[in-house]
Amino acid sequence: MLDLHTHILHGLDDGARSLEDSVALARAAVADGIRLLAATPHVRDDYPTQPSEMERLVAELRQVLAAEGIPLEVRTGGEVALDRLGILEPEELARFGLGGNPHYLLLEFPYAGWPLDLPTRIFELGARRITTVLAHPERNPEVQADPGRLRPLVHQGALVQVTSASLDGRLGRTAQTTGSRLLELGLAHLIASDAHTPDVRAVGMSAAAAAVGDTDLARWLTVDVPAAIVADDRIPERPASRRRRRFLPRRRDGP
Repeated sequence: MLDLHTHILHGLDDGARSLEDSVALARAAVADGIRLLAATPHVRDDYPTQPSEMERLVAELRQVLAAEGIPLEVRTGGEVALDRLGILEPEELARFGLGGNPHYLLLEFPYAGWPLDLPTRIFELGARRITTVLAHPERNPEVQADPGRLRPLVHQGALVQVTSASLDGRLGRTAQTTGSRLLELGLAHLIASDAHTPDVRAVGMSAAAAAVGDTDLARWLTVDVPAAIVADDRIPERPASRRRRRFLPRRRDGP
């Protein structure tokens, strides 16, 4: 599997706290079946990551993993906040390209509210031959209330990334239900861990793939699409789904 959303780099954001954390997260990723991941530190007001910082730490981590014999390929990237698009220079955006591909950009979907300028931003990026990948929209209340609201953005060319911990239930019932619904609507294109540390939002990609309930679709979400992004190939067609809708257990009221 390929994991194109992680916070494995230490000292840049709310992810790995030390190089030891980064290595432990890498070991966990390999144990979970991941062969390649993208380091995507936050790029926003509270974590104004610079491309040079990200690139330096990726190079450092690659050296350590090679010395430790950990078979994991680490690519560059960034999780860019919507309001940073007007601040970053084109060359900086290219260096934050997802998985080292300047034609894809991981855009952080807000945790609350609906960004009215999002269609404009997706159009502007598309005009520069950059495909927007929306990070974890299933965790936004507006999307949870109406998952189909993402459809016009997907028709615009955006891809949707769902967090593994949403699909397997670690982020709660609502995120799980919304992530599952996005799969049913054909509005999800890749699963990624958004892993921060070995003990906070751990990798869990294999559990999420199992939760999809369709082997071909799970492979498309965890291998085929992310591999195409990294290689700058055409996104393969979504396989015909054999997935059955999963009904979550009814919530019990009271103690």
